[in-house]
Parts: sequence; C-alpha cells; structure tokens
Amino acid sequence: MAARAPRARRAARGEPCPVDWGDYAADVHRWELITGRPAPYPTQPGRHGRPVLAPPFVEWLMGLPPGWATAEHLDLPRTAQLRALGNGVMPQQAAHALRLLLDDLTHLHRPRCHPPASTPRDTTSRASRPAPARGGSTRPPGAARTSTAARGRRSGTRSRR
Repeated sequence: MAARAPRARRAARGEPCPVDWGDYAADVHRWELITGRPAPYPTQPGRHGRPVLAPPFVEWLMGLPPGWATAEHLDLPRTAQLRALGNGVMPQQAAHALRLLLDDLTHLHRPRCHPPASTPRDTTSRASRPAPARGGSTRPPGAARTSTAARGRRSGTRSRR
C-alpha cells in the first residue's frame, strides 16, 4: 500500500483534497450557506512543513469578507493576520451587542408613567415625607469635615502656595 501525503502538502501542491469535518460537518455546511461561500482549507503548510492554522479560514469563520485581513496588498505575515483576526470582533457579535445597548438606552429614556387619572393624588404633606438621600459623602453622620491643609499635614505633604 502506497503512503499518502498529508493533506497540507497535497493542498500546497494544488491537489484537491476534501476536508473531513467530522462532527462539525453540519455546522460548517450551515455556515457556508449563511456566508454564501465555501469553507477555505483550515490549514496551510508552515515553515517546517507541518500544517498550521490558515488565516483565510479564521477570516471565514468570523464571517468577514475575503481579504479583510488576508489581502495581498496588506503585506501582512501570517502571524500578524492571525493577531489582527484574534483581536477583532465578529460583525454578528458586534451587531448583537449594539442591539442590546440600544434596547437598554431606549428603556432608560422612556418617560416615567404617570398615575392614572382615577387614582387619588398623594395627600401627605411634603414636610412629613422623609428627605431623599443625598449621595456623595462617605463620612459617618456627625463626623467633622477636615480642611485640605489638615489632610496635607496628616499625610506628610504640604500644599504649595
């Protein structure tokens, strides 16, 4: 029986070789239908002849148009292409995040609901209601306020006047 050349070497020589996607075959096919283009070969021969991850495959997985990070005119080495793709965001993921943010903003900026006209108004006087809490201070109630100069003396620093 003749020994077969590894897939990456056959692909480098331009020989067609099908990819066995195994358990992922249905998912790869579905993504091919969604993107409208066939899956590129997932590996390419590395400098030492061993297969390494192919940037066009990563680009395809992310749903980016061909050449987004792998175009010849960009003159990027394979490692820079993979770094750019790895630091990028999938367009579908970004669109989903923006939709969620816009929904939150829309919800936050809706006018407050007014009580229905049939409900009686609150008759308690403003003086009998507790005062709204005011934020900003972390001092316990009754604690004295310290001047800026006193804080400087305590910390060993002096103000420059």
